[in-house]
Amino acid sequence: MKVWDRFVRLFHWTLAGSIAVAWLSAEEWDALHEWTGYLIGGLLLLRLVWGLIGSRYARFSQFLRSPAAILAYGRAILTGRERRYLGHNPAGAAMILALIAVIAGTALTGWMGTLDRFWGVEWVEEVHESLATLILILVPLHLAGIVLASLRNHENLVRAMISGRKRAPSGTDVA
Repeated sequence: MKVWDRFVRLFHWTLAGSIAVAWLSAEEWDALHEWTGYLIGGLLLLRLVWGLIGSRYARFSQFLRSPAAILAYGRAILTGRERRYLGHNPAGAAMILALIAVIAGTALTGWMGTLDRFWGVEWVEEVHESLATLILILVPLHLAGIVLASLRNHENLVRAMISGRKRAPSGTDVA
C-alpha cells in the first residue's frame, strides 16, 4: 500500500544527506557548510507547507499525537504490545517534531551567525553547536526506533521510505 509520497521520500533522503554534508563540512569548508544550511532551511520550510497540504500520511494532522498518547505508546513498547501504524507511530511522530525543531534551530542560529548583528556573538555560536550536537544524539535514536519498529512489525521501514510502500493494515493496525 502506498504510504509515503514522492515529496516526503525525497525530502527525507535529501535532508539526511544534507545534514551529513553540513556536519562533515563544519570545520573545513565554510561555504559548503553555509549553503548546505540554506538548503536544509529551505527543505524544512517546504516540509512544513507539505505537512499542511500534502498527501494523507504527510500531513501533521494525521500523525501528531498528544503527550499522553506518546507516553502510552512508550509504555506499550516496553511491554511489547504496541500497535502497528501505517503512517508514523506516536513515538515516530514525536521524533519528527524533535528533529524538525532542533534542525530548524540549528539552521536559524547558523543563519544568524552570518548576519552583522550576530557575527561572532558567542551565545549564537554556542547554541548552534549545541543544537548540532543534539542532532547527532537524535539521529541514532531515530535509527534505533526504525530498527525496533521494523523488527517488531516485521516490516522494513528503510525500504518503505525508499519505495513509499508498506503492507496493508490488518487486525489492530492503525491506518
